Amino acid sequence: MAPSEKQRVLSGVQPSGELHIGNYLGAVRTWAKQVEEQKEELLFCVVDAHAITLDYEPADLKKRIAGLAIDLIACGLDPSRCTLFVQSDVREHTELAWYLSAVTPMGDLQRMTQFKEKSEGKEHVPSAIFMYPVLMSADILLYKATVVPVGDDQLQHLELARETVRRFNHRFGPIFVEPKPRLSRTPRIMGLDGESKMSKSKGNTIAVFEKKEDFWNKLRGAFTDPQRLRKSDPGRPEICNIYTMHQAVSPEATVQEVAANCTGAKWGCVDCKKVLFENFDRELVPLRAKRESLDATTVVEALGDGAAKAHAIAKETMREVHDAMGLGSGARGA
Repeated sequence: MAPSEKQRVLSGVQPSGELHIGNYLGAVRTWAKQVEEQKEELLFCVVDAHAITLDYEPADLKKRIAGLAIDLIACGLDPSRCTLFVQSDVREHTELAWYLSAVTPMGDLQRMTQFKEKSEGKEHVPSAIFMYPVLMSADILLYKATVVPVGDDQLQHLELARETVRRFNHRFGPIFVEPKPRLSRTPRIMGLDGESKMSKSKGNTIAVFEKKEDFWNKLRGAFTDPQRLRKSDPGRPEICNIYTMHQAVSPEATVQEVAANCTGAKWGCVDCKKVLFENFDRELVPLRAKRESLDATTVVEALGDGAAKAHAIAKETMREVHDAMGLGSGARGA
């Protein structure tokens, strides 16, 4: 890559339900800032083909894809300033995944932690769960992305993609570039139960566009420091998920005030949550207004434009892949 060229960054998000504050604070807010700065070439993909690895209802998936796209645009992913598209609208993703499977050993896939977790103790395990990392590699390599933002739980999959580049290039020639990880600097946001990451399937989330009263009711009931049973008990902010959210949302002066009032037993947990709610509300009000203004037809058109831009890149990559692998008849229009 020439020094003057922008980094190409690819980010993907599954349409697994409403966009929740874990998604927003952990990734989407950062993406929106990057779109505003325009320092990199940014592609954002709604990875619906990944979403079919688990049981689902087709009609529900359609709604989730549309809803997520609206949420992302409302949060600042302006389709006129980035490439926003749906994975299955660019069919080269699944085509490349098949070709990459020819250079991906089964042993590597069997070692994937997520495959072990999702298949453990189950009698019926779809092969799609096994092949999930290959499709993820295809998502990245199809656009020759140089940077991929990932959380700790996806680092293993990205390393597989890097190894796939090395294997493919060694066998067929220098087609792909090795993508570099970009680890999130945002504090890890746990679910409302305090036990694991926010997940729609675990019912421990707050949706970004939740009604104001519902947002507060869920936040008010969120798990805090288990040893703080009374207001007079000194708290431990360092292990409290509410404090972690403050670090992501509240001004630095407020974060310091929260820590002092918690450790000094001057505030109860509800007091702390009220301040957090006010800061969340201040940030989310304009996003809610933006979402209300979006028209579904306009969003679909924007996704179509994004898919066209993505397809132009994908088509050129696949031409190189076909030539390198000796695929195709060479017939005109093939």
